[in-house]
Amino acid sequence: MYRTHYGNNIKRLREILGVKQESIAAELNISQQAVSDLEKKQVIHDDILEKVSKILKVPVDAIKHFNDETVVNIISSTFNDAAIFSSYLHQPIFNQIDKFMDLFERLLKMEQEKNALFEKMLQEKLS
Repeated sequence: MYRTHYGNNIKRLREILGVKQESIAAELNISQQAVSDLEKKQVIHDDILEKVSKILKVPVDAIKHFNDETVVNIISSTFNDAAIFSSYLHQPIFNQIDKFMDLFERLLKMEQEKNALFEKMLQEKLS
């Protein structure tokens, strides 16, 4: 059965939000390498997930259940915050669209890779 990889979800969210490993490391009072190691773990204790979620300013469930819909909801809630939205007004719109399209293409590619893996596993079971 497929299990959620919390570390990978943290990495993906961190990259989407433009947060560097060093920032998380400083907030958690650990090294950047420890954050890198954390992002490689499939299972992460709830207390650490809670701390990381506060740093990234996303709900713990966004980390636990990361998917395309979660990304859209995070982006929507971010743009609903007037203070954050006003900071985006000073940036060229095409950059934001390019970033969103890049994110969408990466998510689509990962979904296709996951589906291919599931198909391969199914074929192996049927053989």
